[in-house]
Amino acid sequence: MKLRTLAAGVLVPALAFTAACGGGSEGSTSASGKKLTKVTLTLNWYPYGEHAPFYYGKKKGIYEKHGIDLQINAGQGSQKTVQATGAGQTDFGWADTPALLAAVDKGMPIKSIGVFLQTTPAAVQSFTATGIKTPADLKGKKIAGTAGDALTRTFPAFLKKNGLSESDVQIQNTDPAGKIAAVISGKTDGLLGYASDQGPIMQDKAKKPVSALRFSEFGLNFYSNGLMVGERKLKSDADLVKKMVTATSEAWTAAEGDAAGAVASMAGASEQLPPTKVIDEQFKTTLTLLHTAATKGKAPGVNTEADWKQTIDLFHQAGLIEKASPPATYWQAASAPQG
Repeated sequence: MKLRTLAAGVLVPALAFTAACGGGSEGSTSASGKKLTKVTLTLNWYPYGEHAPFYYGKKKGIYEKHGIDLQINAGQGSQKTVQATGAGQTDFGWADTPALLAAVDKGMPIKSIGVFLQTTPAAVQSFTATGIKTPADLKGKKIAGTAGDALTRTFPAFLKKNGLSESDVQIQNTDPAGKIAAVISGKTDGLLGYASDQGPIMQDKAKKPVSALRFSEFGLNFYSNGLMVGERKLKSDADLVKKMVTATSEAWTAAEGDAAGAVASMAGASEQLPPTKVIDEQFKTTLTLLHTAATKGKAPGVNTEADWKQTIDLFHQAGLIEKASPPATYWQAASAPQG
């Protein structure tokens, strides 16, 4: 569903997000009279279950407590969100780490300030009746994928790790928005997508059980979505960046403790918002992605150099980035959550 294609021309002019112009220098006043800084956050896509903590944090006054008047804007794919964030067209972005790696590799001045989805939701998703339960079951199957995106680029590594070759599975090149339709119509046996996104939507549309063959459960994990900021904003307003990071980590912690309330907080967020039961399923799946073994028990958004290096090395091997630079090239550890 989401346009996660990482085209080579990652430095083409970013989409002009008219509603997402940087707002860090503007101020407002809360109902209690507290002075707030207006801040824009552009998502990776239209709001769906994964984004519940941002709406929950705003509704519960967590961002306000840290002096932030948060405006949440829909995105049009991680690549465009990364571009807009690096260009200063939005104060902060929420996007896929592979898109950030590719952008930095091309010279985009942007940094991660904490990956929150540290276990990839990448998965082969199919109707349960299809019988795809293990990687071996993929042999001879036709899977919908999008040429050039992070999932398609890492799928060969997933196959190799599980004793299969690229020729064992046929990838049907499909527009991101058409992958679900390809499976429902029977043109493909499954799709490459995110278990926290397409699976619940496909199940709701087809009224048939959907299963997800997760990369992370069969030997291949890498960083997914996180909070990012342009280097200009990072240097000019380090205090605001720290407040945003702290508030976001708190919002995710609070939402994890009140999943029903977090889902309810998204009411009216977008005309494209999925049904409540889909949002609920998406958010429940998202909560399984927050940590690796190295960060279990730590606050949301706390990262380690070793986990960053694993992701960087994987995408270097997959050809997504030309150079495997040190984690500090992509990640501002000093600004990220610490505990």
